[in-house]
Amino acid sequence: MKNILIFGAGRSSNTLIKYLSDNANEFNWKIKVVDVQVNGKEDHSRISYSILDVKDELARDSEVKNADLVISMLPARFHKFVAQSCVTFSKNLLTASYETKELKTFEQDVLKKGLFFLNECGLDPGLDHMSAMKIIDEIKKEGHDLQCFESFTGGLVAPESDNNPWNYKFSWNPRNVVLAGQDGPAKFIQNGKFKYIPYNRLFRRTEIIDIEGFGMFEGYANRDSLNYIEKYNLQGIPTIFRGTLRRPGYCRAWDVFVQLGATDDSYYLENIENMTNCEFINSFLYFQSTDSVDLKLYRAMHIDQDSDIIYKLNWLGIFDDTKIRLKRATPAQVLEHILKQKWQLQSDDKDMIVMWHKFIYHDSSLNKKVKLTSSLAVIGENSEHTAMSKTVGLPLAIAAKLVLTGKLNLKGMYIPTHKNIYELVLNELKNYGITFTEKVYEEVPEYC
Repeated sequence: MKNILIFGAGRSSNTLIKYLSDNANEFNWKIKVVDVQVNGKEDHSRISYSILDVKDELARDSEVKNADLVISMLPARFHKFVAQSCVTFSKNLLTASYETKELKTFEQDVLKKGLFFLNECGLDPGLDHMSAMKIIDEIKKEGHDLQCFESFTGGLVAPESDNNPWNYKFSWNPRNVVLAGQDGPAKFIQNGKFKYIPYNRLFRRTEIIDIEGFGMFEGYANRDSLNYIEKYNLQGIPTIFRGTLRRPGYCRAWDVFVQLGATDDSYYLENIENMTNCEFINSFLYFQSTDSVDLKLYRAMHIDQDSDIIYKLNWLGIFDDTKIRLKRATPAQVLEHILKQKWQLQSDDKDMIVMWHKFIYHDSSLNKKVKLTSSLAVIGENSEHTAMSKTVGLPLAIAAKLVLTGKLNLKGMYIPTHKNIYELVLNELKNYGITFTEKVYEEVPEYC
């Protein structure tokens, strides 16, 4: 019997836990899920749940030493605690989060002990790595010269549940949505030139993308596309760009909050408990006793009276006299609080994951430029069994099965760009409707 220990029982863990429980009898697994609080529980005789604070070293070590495999679905900042226990007791570790500098400090110990640490094996990061590397490796194998790689991912609301003017609802951590783009300028390469987009311009520098069968999207730049040159072994590539997808119009409206200062998380507001939504917005605007707050905002942001941005802002209720009632909060936390009232998935709502890659390469046999696109769209079942949970949890769960059944025997610290990982995971994901559609365009204009 193999014991699987899972840290984290949040929304993104649902599909992971279900997959493992569905396979538990066949492979003789026992699964234990621990977190600071456990809400929903998968009803299965081979699963147990326990309350545990990951910072409690004694409690953490007690659980890890009895496990055959450890999976962390906690926020990335907590992985270092889990990793420390895994190194101490020589346990393999899988996560869906970015491989941080803190985790990299364990790399020599992982190698020395012959362990396998796999990070970034969720959606983004995760599925983006695997689907991109599959095509990049194929292009290189054919001897072609890759000249452009662009990649976009979005967690959105499904068309059938899209009933608000922002065309958006939360399917993952709302705080991350509010703070998106604040961790440094976006960096990328375009036609051989290094490019940078500061936070205050991020949501005005967008790209329109048409994904067949799902319509138009707009993409804004992710924080650091340059990191992927080494990750994907793309040294010398003229263009590399990674971004996030939203529906058209979202970014221009969101930029109002950025320019206003409402996404700032660096200080706490005074008297916030007695403030209304309208007073919160007004606190960032000039003093004028005769003008309404909405009019002051439109003038300050140069928003035309017939702009669809006005409808989006009014719909959110930011000019209402609703009391905020938070005891202590930054501007970003207040904005998140307001958005939660409007952007939550209702019980029957469905979310949607969209991923899109573009590759442009010089085909050595045809002696011409070729464009290849690869796209994925996954729609959730409801607000509990979401597409986000499915696309984050399944890749990690499949990797866990591969490790436990001896089909994945790598040693060291990895992300899923290795062929032995991505081939096996992508092949099984097809059984769950997670399939990429590839399309080749052999006539490529020079401006692409």
